[in-house]
Amino acid sequence: MNHNQTSQSTTKPNHTQRDRFIDIGGLILSLVTIVGAIIWAFPIYWTLITSFKPETEVIVEGISLFPKNFTLEAYTFIWENTNIAGWYLNSFITSSFITFGVIISSAGCAYIISQLNFPGRRLLYILILGSFMVPIQALIVNHFILMAQFKLLNTWAGIILPQLIVPVVVIVYKQFFDAVPKEFKEAAQLDNASHFKILFKIYLPMNWGVTSALAIVTFIGAWNAFLWPFLAATGEATMTVPVGITQVKNSFGIVYARTMASAVLAGLPIAVVYLLFQRRITKAIMLSAGVKG
Repeated sequence: MNHNQTSQSTTKPNHTQRDRFIDIGGLILSLVTIVGAIIWAFPIYWTLITSFKPETEVIVEGISLFPKNFTLEAYTFIWENTNIAGWYLNSFITSSFITFGVIISSAGCAYIISQLNFPGRRLLYILILGSFMVPIQALIVNHFILMAQFKLLNTWAGIILPQLIVPVVVIVYKQFFDAVPKEFKEAAQLDNASHFKILFKIYLPMNWGVTSALAIVTFIGAWNAFLWPFLAATGEATMTVPVGITQVKNSFGIVYARTMASAVLAGLPIAVVYLLFQRRITKAIMLSAGVKG
């Protein structure tokens, strides 16, 4: 009994010290996380409160964390004096076509590489992996020359076509198609099903969660794209929202409240999409991160 009591008395302090160490470590990590979150979120908060200030309050000296005179003047000006409704329409149309094109073409390409045997199959997949490592900015000049030769600059087609190349979607699809049991394909072939029917009736429905996640992330990426639409759309009639908000200025130069309001309006639809589909978006990010790893 005495021996047991002695062993218990020596064990409890060790557990207590370990628990305290874990608690202190967790507290430090929590504080670091909170500080990091504040640093990350402060520019967004500053943009938001600036958009609700009158311009005379924005340009005064000092720092004000809250609007002294709350106003919607900047938002009213943008809605009434810019073509933001048209920019929204352009962004929605181009992003929808890009998402649809990327998903269909990537799924088809991944199915061919995963399920069909043909000469050059491995070389094709190596090229796709290689293109995944090339930043899209490195191809901007080639895209611009091609679109100019095809006379597609300042058109929806000129904005959409160069953004249909997303190798990571092909790679993700291939990984999941490789995991589908061969018996499903063989049973469908016994019923004389074509490869198109096998893809759209078996493989895509079995990976519907992956498809929806990739589609949401592709749509967000297309909506937020700036560099290529900025080069391809030279007139307001075809500008997307990220490009259009650069036109929010007057004869006196940049008006900060209006600029911030335009930034809020540009990011608002994407924020709503993220709040509605955050689980799918997180899943897609994890899938793409797994490919990169």
